[in-house]
Amino acid sequence: MSVIETVNLRKRYGPLEALKGVSLRVEKGQIYGLLGQNGAGKTTLIKILLGIVRLTDGEARLLGEPAGTVHVRRKVGYLPEDHQFPTYHTGYSLMDFYGSVYGVPADARRKKIPEALELVGIAGRMHSKIKTYSKGMKQRLGIAQALMHEPELIILDEPTDGVDPMGRKEIRELMSRLKEKGHTIFLNSHLLGEVELICDRVAILQRGELVREGTVAELTKQKGQYRLRLADGQAFPTDAVAALGYAAQPVAERPGLIEVALNEGQTIDPVVKLLADRGLNLRHLVENKQSLEDVFMKTVESAEPGVDRKKQRRGARPVGGKD
Repeated sequence: MSVIETVNLRKRYGPLEALKGVSLRVEKGQIYGLLGQNGAGKTTLIKILLGIVRLTDGEARLLGEPAGTVHVRRKVGYLPEDHQFPTYHTGYSLMDFYGSVYGVPADARRKKIPEALELVGIAGRMHSKIKTYSKGMKQRLGIAQALMHEPELIILDEPTDGVDPMGRKEIRELMSRLKEKGHTIFLNSHLLGEVELICDRVAILQRGELVREGTVAELTKQKGQYRLRLADGQAFPTDAVAALGYAAQPVAERPGLIEVALNEGQTIDPVVKLLADRGLNLRHLVENKQSLEDVFMKTVESAEPGVDRKKQRRGARPVGGKD
């Protein structure tokens, strides 16, 4: 049974179609990343899953039941983006309030609150007013409240927003521990490097459509390009490789490294065989990969070329320029 499943999910707001037939599946124990520009439909999708807004057409299911079902919502922890907590609360009193809302008994709350705050690294400030918290501490508190009732599914919207690099690393480690305990995490983040480090699968939404989906390895794999290196002192047979129909050239910034480009239908095997037949020793061979950010930018530009580039006003000074 999938933890999250949508089938041809559509949502219209009057003439605007915010989701255009989105189908995705999140399995138990995965950390699943949802990417997209502002207005891509990410928040609408999350609100439908939580039952905050109704779908127009298609299906959305949580834990095998229609999204929005009350008893299913109790199994979900949620950290919204730009959340605002009452600043007169302390971290402890806020957690106590949320625990009561979640139906956690008072005795259990007294035990769980310090544990949850310790887990996110702010137990030492649990009795301080939230108005004294930094943005990163408030973000950690938000994650703690999402975990208070030990949900099966945790939906995190920009969980590392405003958190320093060390704090982001700690939150990644926290998500990994939660995954090990069997929790499923549905993550929305603009920090693509963070998503690449932590997520099992990633979906890219563009104007309400699911344009790419897969594992991080699948999405970042750059088909048709390999980099290789021979043993020291050995010359790469560029002309012989070209005669086989392959383009090969040195990598300027990495002396000794050669990049071989494949055409449609080719494999790297004939090149490897040629090197072996000539008695050359292959010391390094990897298929090129790109970062998730590269994939995202290329996908967005492919879907809507130049749409997000702001036109510079006539006479305006370039950023960083001089008077």
